[in-house]
Amino acid sequence: MAAAISSSSAAAHRLFCSPPPSVRPSGPSSPLFLSFLLKAPLKPRFSLRHRALPPLSASYADDVFAFDDKPREECGVFGIIGDPDAARMCFLGLHALQHRGQEGAGIVSSDGTALHSRTGLGLVSKVFSRSSELDPLVGSAAIGHNRYSTAGAASALANVQPFVAGYRFGQLAVAHNGNLVNYDSLRCELESKGSVFKTSSDTEVILHLIATSSSGPLLARIVEALEELEGAYSLVFLTADKLFAARDPHGFRPLVMGRRSNGAVTFASETCALGLVGAEYVREVNPGEVIVVDIHDMSINTSCLLSKKPRKCCVFEHVYFALPNSVVFGHPVHAARYNFGAALARESPAPGADIVIPVPDSGFFAALGFAEASGLPFRQGLIRSHYVGRSFIEPNQEERNLAVKLKLAPIDGVLEGKSVVVIDDSIVRGTTSSKIVQLIKNTGKAREVHMRIASPPIIGCCYYGVDTPRAEELISNRLDVEGVRQALGSDSLAFLSLESLKAAFGDEACMFCDACFTRKYPVPPREHEIFNMVDK
Repeated sequence: MAAAISSSSAAAHRLFCSPPPSVRPSGPSSPLFLSFLLKAPLKPRFSLRHRALPPLSASYADDVFAFDDKPREECGVFGIIGDPDAARMCFLGLHALQHRGQEGAGIVSSDGTALHSRTGLGLVSKVFSRSSELDPLVGSAAIGHNRYSTAGAASALANVQPFVAGYRFGQLAVAHNGNLVNYDSLRCELESKGSVFKTSSDTEVILHLIATSSSGPLLARIVEALEELEGAYSLVFLTADKLFAARDPHGFRPLVMGRRSNGAVTFASETCALGLVGAEYVREVNPGEVIVVDIHDMSINTSCLLSKKPRKCCVFEHVYFALPNSVVFGHPVHAARYNFGAALARESPAPGADIVIPVPDSGFFAALGFAEASGLPFRQGLIRSHYVGRSFIEPNQEERNLAVKLKLAPIDGVLEGKSVVVIDDSIVRGTTSSKIVQLIKNTGKAREVHMRIASPPIIGCCYYGVDTPRAEELISNRLDVEGVRQALGSDSLAFLSLESLKAAFGDEACMFCDACFTRKYPVPPREHEIFNMVDK
């Protein structure tokens, strides 16, 4: 990440690709390093300009999403401070958050004087396949990140977080869950002032903003940088002696705080990660809040330093993203999904149906709610293979047609001759749903298939940290319900109404973002950002 650096004082605020001596990566899979305050000016070596991604072809969409036609949560973050085994606790936390990102993982630790890092491509268990790989990550504080990439740079190691920066005032690591809708404009402004970017991740903008801040203390620099951001962010920062946690003023993405019995303080995208490391849930990090924990005395300072805005939590966390054993935005996920299914049964029953089955795994609790509310037997009619990865499918039509059969297997003895209600959490493109219908009918020999979807039709893209297809690829944006039913080949189709979805949250319904169902965006996406979705 070279920069056009002059001999003026402004050079102290610009970034270039050179790790400071005090940063000691544990191997070649180390995160982005940024350094400041050059003793001598350097000439730029290269400049990576951000460019619009080419349109996705239908065949590419089928290739990539053949197994799981769902929106993708782009990141999971974890942080811990005050634990002598911080890196290993961080590893466990990332393992619990693996569903939030499977294409890259990393951990940065602090020993009180320096930061130590390791990142890599693949699952957490692959990046840290041997316990010895955690040994260099010494210290009592650590942050970690799971990454899911968008289509632009699916395997770019440079984009794997946490990122580590060396400033004139010390080192800083950051991990980010979310998406900045003003990324392009911020990047262009920073580049015009001499900053040069190495990655295609919007997280790098945050580091540049901190570098160019006119404030003195690091906390003030962080707050000044965050005030420039528009969109969604749940962040954990790590220095040699402090851990920071921050959340955007709308609270789009989740971030919770916990505490272990030994006094260690933890932060995570979901409460399921707290349980795995033996931490008790304390509370959410509030929207607009910045929390600072000191490694020396474990003091916790918290302030709502960002401008207050209407709370708009992502409702899709409850529909699909979060694990059912998590509590997200103060609501148990399994209970919300159960209530979605029960409401769906009351709104759109399936007269004459024999059984209710879920599309595993995310449809389970909604199917249970539908079955109990309708009085129909709940059955497990599809078995999911957890050992088939997306990369197994080759980009040709024959292999793509095998995708659902490789992942889902019908149980003939449950389905044969039955009128089956199939509960899924959502329909995005419809490619997987249509294959599931055919699988149940043709292979499972069901008499009828009635699709019931435990969320409203998805008609809008998300710009707040969820990788959704373009609007023209969303089947419910192109077709009405009957048109979607015909495309799927099911005997009937119904979606949960938006009113019933909101009713599940009672008086707090207005605090949820439902833009994917309504196109009513709390932070309107800038026109050029719509076509330049960045990689996480």
